[in-house]
Amino acid sequence: RVREAVVSTQSTGCGHCKQLAPIYDELGEKYKDHPSIVIAKMDSTANEVEDINIRGFPTIKFFPKGTENKVVDYNGGRTFEDFVSFLDGTHDEAAEDKKEAKDEL
Repeated sequence: RVREAVVSTQSTGCGHCKQLAPIYDELGEKYKDHPSIVIAKMDSTANEVEDINIRGFPTIKFFPKGTENKVVDYNGGRTFEDFVSFLDGTHDEAAEDKKEAKDEL
């Protein structure tokens, strides 16, 4: 991969997805011309991706550049600032750290 991608898998009738939509749209605007980051949405009720586990909606996955098959579950916050901090920071390590901290609780 030559670009990093953040993909939000959604369901059209999901209340949480509707709450996230304006934040995710703002994120897409911020990074629309970025040379190495792609922000994408996918309707998971109409599309399936092999080997991608979707447990609920919205599910956010991070696909780091330079890796063929690595997919990182994004478990960070859901504010615009949280996403920007993640994308401008350490990327997959940040998501993994938050996941591990959550698992320890």
